[in-house]
Amino acid sequence: MFEVLTEKLGIIFRKLGDKGRLSERDIDEALRQVRLALLEADVNFKVVKAFIAAVREKSLTAQVMESLTPAQQMVKIVNQELIQVLGGGPSRLGMAPHPPSVAMLVGLQGSGKTLTAAKLALELRRSGQRPLLVAADTRRPAAIEQLVTLGKQLDIPVYAEDVTAAPPAICKHALKRARELAATWVVVDTGGRLHIDEPLMAELAQIRKELNPAEILLVVDAMTGQEAGRVAEAFRDRVGLTGLILTKMDGDARGGAALSIKSVTGVPIKFIGVGEKADALEPFYPDRLASRILGMGDMLSLIERAEAAFDRKRVQEVERKLRGKGFDLEDFLWQMEQVRKMGPLSQLMEMMPGLSGLGRRLPAGTEEKDLKKMEAIIRSMTPRERRHPEIIDGSRRRRIARGSGTTPQDINQLLNQFRQVQKLVKQMGGRRDQLLAMFR
Repeated sequence: MFEVLTEKLGIIFRKLGDKGRLSERDIDEALRQVRLALLEADVNFKVVKAFIAAVREKSLTAQVMESLTPAQQMVKIVNQELIQVLGGGPSRLGMAPHPPSVAMLVGLQGSGKTLTAAKLALELRRSGQRPLLVAADTRRPAAIEQLVTLGKQLDIPVYAEDVTAAPPAICKHALKRARELAATWVVVDTGGRLHIDEPLMAELAQIRKELNPAEILLVVDAMTGQEAGRVAEAFRDRVGLTGLILTKMDGDARGGAALSIKSVTGVPIKFIGVGEKADALEPFYPDRLASRILGMGDMLSLIERAEAAFDRKRVQEVERKLRGKGFDLEDFLWQMEQVRKMGPLSQLMEMMPGLSGLGRRLPAGTEEKDLKKMEAIIRSMTPRERRHPEIIDGSRRRRIARGSGTTPQDINQLLNQFRQVQKLVKQMGGRRDQLLAMFR
């Protein structure tokens, strides 16, 4: 989402780095360009004004002006101020004194509220909670069907009634059902509208009175720009909010909503949606997003994704094979499957310091297409061919190509890539522990 902003800020700070020592004029010119970049990214102008003033005040100190690396000092200041604009630190879900705790999701139609409810329930279950989903959006019958389907896919119980039932009554009955199931969290998908109106707010107020929720979370489409801030202010004033969930953060919009909404509303961002899959919901960390905006990567989030995707026992098994020079195409296939679980390759590269620019240059869908092709090729091989790829001759290549819908040249390319991996293992020799560290 912040590709253009990241690129522009990178250019600005590289120019500063080329100057050596900085004058007040240099700093003002750089901040003028930063201000333009933020405004073009659709950041609220009041937020931009306060941000630039804070950065300028700290940049004109002797610590920066007389530093041997003033550009790096400025990047540090900008990073610190971005973190403050985004919220300062992570904000966790609050819990009721006695279970079940209730998270009430509100928002306009089209913001991804129903899918986000399922994502949040999955996130809660992963943290050891027992969630119950509640389909309280009776104005859109498809929302009930969607939530029931998602619940079945994720093996999370869903409480739903007929569309003729009143949402406050549904929520009352859902609480009773939650206690019967010993659920620790109740995640409620409420009704939305295409715009804010009095009937919507009155219904949400009734549901709030019935549930007494620990969390009222506004689901906001991050691609709506500054309108997201106005929507959040309206819900905050009429319903009361405890947190925000920004969806579609993997989109190609300018991203100003994410940078503005906390400062504009005073309500913390608690989660961000980074994809369409049920597991594509992440806790929001201001410092990590600030680091990514400045092109410095986000290794902590990358590590967390890897830990969630990789089977520790299988990793240890592959390590033993690397030590014994027994790494084969079965292991190569497994590695590709784990990488695909972690998300799009371009998204992963954005989290790696120094590689965010390369990730942006990858054509959309290219990495997924290539991984699927490699997977199809390996799956078209016999178990013996996967363990001993050296036996694959011309006739075997043609058979594998027919089975995978590829060409013999594609088979050759894959085998060459695999040989390069084997060669790397061999070259490491006594330094194989370094390679294992890289693999981990």
